[in-house]
Amino acid sequence: SFATAMALRVTDMVFPTYRQQGILIARDWPIMDMMCQCLSNKGDKLEGRSIPVLYSVREKGFYSISGNLGTQMIQAVGWAMACAYKGTDEVASAFTGEGATAEGDFHYALNFASTYRAPVIINVVNNQWAISTFQGMAAGESRSFASRGLGFGLASLRVDGNDFLAVYSAVKWASERARKGGGATVIEHFTYRQEGHSTSDDPTAYRPKGEADAWPFGDPIDRLKQHLILLGEWDQDRQDALITKLKAEVKETYKKAEA
Repeated sequence: SFATAMALRVTDMVFPTYRQQGILIARDWPIMDMMCQCLSNKGDKLEGRSIPVLYSVREKGFYSISGNLGTQMIQAVGWAMACAYKGTDEVASAFTGEGATAEGDFHYALNFASTYRAPVIINVVNNQWAISTFQGMAAGESRSFASRGLGFGLASLRVDGNDFLAVYSAVKWASERARKGGGATVIEHFTYRQEGHSTSDDPTAYRPKGEADAWPFGDPIDRLKQHLILLGEWDQDRQDALITKLKAEVKETYKKAEA
């Protein structure tokens, strides 16, 4: 989420799922407002009209989240087509999970994006588990989810979704290409969902015990931290101080929101 936000302009519209809250934080939307929306209290700018975490922030280019993944992809393509029609150089960036690529909405989006050379980035976050269904159920015989874009003549990439710099580079390239009239890009972010799909989900019921611990690509924050330390741009003491500061900030903000 953060790498994507940094690679895009604040005027670019994002069509997210319920797991891209990092884009709002990166675009300086107060976490107080995010918490109030979850609590549906007097500070909720959506006035209780949306399910918690399904944010909608027009002024930060964060399109209303739909709980049904898939719908936002064709909406993003339509928004991008409008940008091209008006002659602006803004792009749209849509997100979905790998499971939703088996839905018609995904293929409608690819078809329109290809036909009208829409300046849009279609991000497939492949965390390998669509609730309790392994990625192979949605992939079928495809080599990867990115490869599905090739059939529509779209530029298609598969990147390590746990590598901050890889995600930033891919999105930066795709956005600049779109602004120059190069059309849409499909990016598959290969990652892994370590925890349950939701708080009501028990992943031990459908995947091997210890699978999460065997995931080889590691935590993206820790990887970026180690990279910066090796470059001499960061150190563990500053990391520890930052974590302590942020935990206190989140706790204090939640107390205010809860009140």
